[in-house]
Amino acid sequence: MPRPDAARARTGRPPVTSRAEILAAARQLIDRDGWEKLSVRRLAAELGIGPTTLYHHVRDKADLLVQLLNAYTGQLERPRLPSDPRERIVVAATVMHDALAAWPWAAEVVTVDGFVGLLDEPALWMVEAIVGGAVDSGCSPEQAVGVFRGIWYYTAGEILVRARSGRRPADERPYRDAEFRFDPEKMPHLAAIGDQWPELAARDTYADGLRALVDGLLAQRG
Repeated sequence: MPRPDAARARTGRPPVTSRAEILAAARQLIDRDGWEKLSVRRLAAELGIGPTTLYHHVRDKADLLVQLLNAYTGQLERPRLPSDPRERIVVAATVMHDALAAWPWAAEVVTVDGFVGLLDEPALWMVEAIVGGAVDSGCSPEQAVGVFRGIWYYTAGEILVRARSGRRPADERPYRDAEFRFDPEKMPHLAAIGDQWPELAARDTYADGLRALVDGLLAQRG
């Protein structure tokens, strides 16, 4: 009696075992069905191989996603970094933001403290540039980590909120029936904004917010 894995394998197709092919197939699954539905077993079925074969290349789903992230960041064009440490921080953070905005699921993978230890060198240059820029601005190493952490929290939060908002059609968004009308005596400022709130909240203010955040974080050094 054939094994279940063999029964599911695609006939007439050679086994896929290279890391590049595995990551390419995983990327296709994510693009098609979303990263939440990716699993080692499902990817193995897609490739026509048994899960045991796939486990020679990846430990689990989390490891697969980190490998995808490292492969993706390794393909990014690295800009020339400014000599000014503050501008160096801004440029590196902007590259990080734009890369994750194009692949928002990756932000969800690394929304844990300590994720830096999972990254390969092609992704670490952004972290190095931010931490180094903070040190060159007069921060201690401990303060520099705090600068990176603050920027990362701001960046990841902005990406996740926009990604989740964008995935929902307008008629399925929680606030579609909201009137945004407030008691002017109890909440005068919100009442003055009123129905403009969704439009104002949807504006892309990341760049301005990043510069203000960097200035604030660096001002705390000493």
